[in-house]
Amino acid sequence: MSVASITPKKSSWGKCKKALFKWWPLYLMMLPGLVYLIVYKYVPMAGTIIAFKNYRVKVGIWGSPWADPWYKHFMDFFKSPANVQIIKNTITLSIGKLLIGLIPSLIFALAISECRNKPFVRVVQTVSYLPHFLSWVVIYGISQTMLSMNTGVVNRFLVSIGLESIPFLSSNDVIQGTLIGTDLWKGLGWGSITFLAAIIGIDKELYDAAEVDGCGRFRRIWHITLPCIRRIFIVLLVLKLGTVLDAGFNQVYVFMNERVNRSAEIIDTWVYTRGIGKMNYSLSTAVGLMKSVIASVLVIGTNKLARKWDSAIW
Repeated sequence: MSVASITPKKSSWGKCKKALFKWWPLYLMMLPGLVYLIVYKYVPMAGTIIAFKNYRVKVGIWGSPWADPWYKHFMDFFKSPANVQIIKNTITLSIGKLLIGLIPSLIFALAISECRNKPFVRVVQTVSYLPHFLSWVVIYGISQTMLSMNTGVVNRFLVSIGLESIPFLSSNDVIQGTLIGTDLWKGLGWGSITFLAAIIGIDKELYDAAEVDGCGRFRRIWHITLPCIRRIFIVLLVLKLGTVLDAGFNQVYVFMNERVNRSAEIIDTWVYTRGIGKMNYSLSTAVGLMKSVIASVLVIGTNKLARKWDSAIW
């Protein structure tokens, strides 16, 4: 009989206790964040039960009667005459922002990493990061100055060269492009930070070896930089897909007006006006729960597909 077979195995609790004693300063530092998550993220999840109840403020969550049938509030959303259009608007804006947000940020990060003029790089990075810290109200004011039908800088230029002005902020045909474009301008620099951090972490010896072998700049990007940051790109893509039904409530609510409601209204603005605005909290909770379930399925499914694709290709 071997010594290993007669040596008693440590219990899981024993291992945990040993780790607690060894790393207790780190666990102590983690405690406030853990308490915050439990109190403000997990405990409120019990309130999602009102999605299946006819919630009344006076009697509270537990005193409110159950909805009959239990899926009543979910059906109220799907029976709404505008639900097809707002779901279409939400998906269009989300996919547009996802693609227009990730790919240009990646290209921007590659351009910055390849630039050898460091003072110029610092200026460009600072200027590109600034819009991220502006509120959508401020950005809407800037957009009015630049894109207004009659007095906007862009439309004045178009008229001056003999073209017609474009109603960027007041046309159902153009408003979605305006929303995607302003979101790109706001998040381009900030979105490139993650890619820049990944690019900086690539071993410089790989580039030196490729240069010795005669690889040019674009071939080094294609064969070294992009493969090395592919997993970062996949992680960001998975996380973005988790918010595919959000489409940016703050931005849309600020930019939306009566003339563009048909193309600009999304699920969140509909819930705000019909649910919270009219104190129909059960409806707003039901739609929020539905979005969370769909987002979870998308994240899990995309993550599995990404893992299979990554292992098959690489």
